[in-house]
Amino acid sequence: MTLKPFALLLCLLALSCPSLAAGKTIYGLNEYILIQDLDLVVAGKLDTGAKTASLSARDIKRFKRDGETWVRFVLAIDGAEDQIVERPLARISKIKRRAGDFDPDEGKTYTPRPVIELHLCMGQALRTIEVNLTDRSAFQYPLLIGSEALKNFEAVIDPSLKYAAGKPGCDSDATPGE
Repeated sequence: MTLKPFALLLCLLALSCPSLAAGKTIYGLNEYILIQDLDLVVAGKLDTGAKTASLSARDIKRFKRDGETWVRFVLAIDGAEDQIVERPLARISKIKRRAGDFDPDEGKTYTPRPVIELHLCMGQALRTIEVNLTDRSAFQYPLLIGSEALKNFEAVIDPSLKYAAGKPGCDSDATPGE
């Protein structure tokens, strides 16, 4: 009979911690993220209200290489602003404009942004993430991680925490998870 209260306690603990039961990782509102392709660690903002991830870039230009469309840009990140990056273009995203950004003469309710794939390490997890390019230099964080990437990281966000995952700890020869 003494096992029943213990079993009940275990069930209650499992129900009160669904993230543990589902194998998800708890991250804070902000995390250190290694952009493995660029060998650069930046502070990122985790934003469940944004769909896509965004990286701060300027002088964004599309060009052709071996018949494929690529994008060349300069990082708009303190300490890395002289780094020119070239990556294959994954697609063009349509980012919804806010009411204050809408120009009725132009008629577009969205802003087109180039999207590239990057290998990002957050905590111990390495993932391949689609990232759109835009100048975020007016924002505090040069990298925004949206809900699509957060799903890929199997993340649960606790906004009362900051840098809960610590410094990125992915092996340099690790293969990104799915």
